[in-house]
Amino acid sequence: METIAVFLATGAAAGLLAGLFGVGGGLIIVPALAVILPKLGTSPEVVMQSAIGTSLAVIGLTGISSTRAHHARGGVIWPIFWRLAPGIVAGSLIGAVVAHHVASDTLKKCVGIGALLISIQMLIDATPKATRSAPGAVGLGIVGSLIGALSALIGIGGGSLTVPYLTACNIDMRRAVGTSAACGMPIAWAGAAGFAFNGYGLPGLAPWSLGYVDLAAFAGIAVTSVLTAPLGARLAHGLSPKLLKRAFALFLAAISLRMLLS
Repeated sequence: METIAVFLATGAAAGLLAGLFGVGGGLIIVPALAVILPKLGTSPEVVMQSAIGTSLAVIGLTGISSTRAHHARGGVIWPIFWRLAPGIVAGSLIGAVVAHHVASDTLKKCVGIGALLISIQMLIDATPKATRSAPGAVGLGIVGSLIGALSALIGIGGGSLTVPYLTACNIDMRRAVGTSAACGMPIAWAGAAGFAFNGYGLPGLAPWSLGYVDLAAFAGIAVTSVLTAPLGARLAHGLSPKLLKRAFALFLAAISLRMLLS
């Protein structure tokens, strides 16, 4: 029962953050699963790959819920999304392959460093100035591949990368968040598929796993994350999330330091 409660609470927090900030919630899900999955039978040698693969699978569902809420408010720029998507898919598949070949402990450090950098970015509100317009299909494809690879490698929906980039391309913050939420779907779907394929049949995974995707954890977290993502989207369009953003950044910094030092 305790494990189920942790799954549900993690999913609720992840869904809320997905809608509020355009992130996929992986910054909450991956550290939580890194602690929980060994108790479910996952070997330490593959625990981070399983945490990341499961996180991406959850983000795939959260992204649908969050994107629908943003689209209903005109917050998704679909032409930009479609130009980013091919690169995102390719990059996410590459990120899954790289993660498969990296030692779990090294991957843990990568996640910790990534989370720490994102927390610093959020704390200092390092949003680039709008100095350019969005490039064409080729330029967005290249950017999408980089976002996809980095996001899949640490199990996030890419909002911490996509939102600043779109803002720098002179796109309104709310529409940048909405478009980022949509971009989280191909990152998650391609990344989760890559992790499921690369981990298929490996020893050390918990029962009810599809490759590196733990289906029990996926189900428990997805239930509440899908329900709370629309609430986050409504808050993003109706409230200033500045204070909450900084509080989350401090919480994220604490998590990242724990992962790096443990």
